Amino acid sequence: MDERRTRVREVRRRLAREGPGRTRDREADFDTVTVPEHHCDQLRDLLVAEGVQTVVEVGLAYASSALAIGEALITVDAPRPRHVVIDPFQERDWSNVGWQLLCSAGLDAIASLVLAPSSIALPGLLTEGLTADAAFVDGSHRFHEVFVDLYFLRKIVRPGGLIVLDDDWAPSVRTAVRYFERNLGWTVMADAFPAEPATAQDAGPAAGPRSRFRALRLPDPSFEPPFEEFHAF
Repeated sequence: MDERRTRVREVRRRLAREGPGRTRDREADFDTVTVPEHHCDQLRDLLVAEGVQTVVEVGLAYASSALAIGEALITVDAPRPRHVVIDPFQERDWSNVGWQLLCSAGLDAIASLVLAPSSIALPGLLTEGLTADAAFVDGSHRFHEVFVDLYFLRKIVRPGGLIVLDDDWAPSVRTAVRYFERNLGWTVMADAFPAEPATAQDAGPAAGPRSRFRALRLPDPSFEPPFEEFHAF
């Protein structure tokens, strides 16, 4: 296990210091798109603390978060770890650079890549009967697509499991999550990630320390609310 973990950490360290072998033809694309290394460390540590064995990830890009999730799964050292990564653009837009990084870290032994939109891939995983301990969502930030991701992940992630979202600051992401908090008993893990100082991009009187990620605990047992019960969000 130590050798496998060292190999993953070396790939992660090289990616953070040197960037990927190639990027899209956009200025500072890697720095803009990828999840920073210290945030990935936080995600890894949370998943290790949870003892996850199966994780679903929406969005791959340059694989910084996927490598951290893979490191967590190796650290937990479960008998049959599984990491399902969904990214319809990995081949077309990212030239498979993220998947190749996972392979170079030896994580293709536990990971699989689904080249389909999450709105198609997640129902397929549900039909397959997959049960996950956690999910990490960093795909489309359009409200309706985030909402659909969360709708299906609620059925895939086990009761009491975790769903972590990137870019919690985005109004579309936060609004989609709020429905599940107010109507389906999802609980925010307020201390899962440390708050950080506001950046120059933050605006408005409410700007202040915040976390990039948002971790939510699903209720155990799961439940369906009555038809007549609805809390506006």
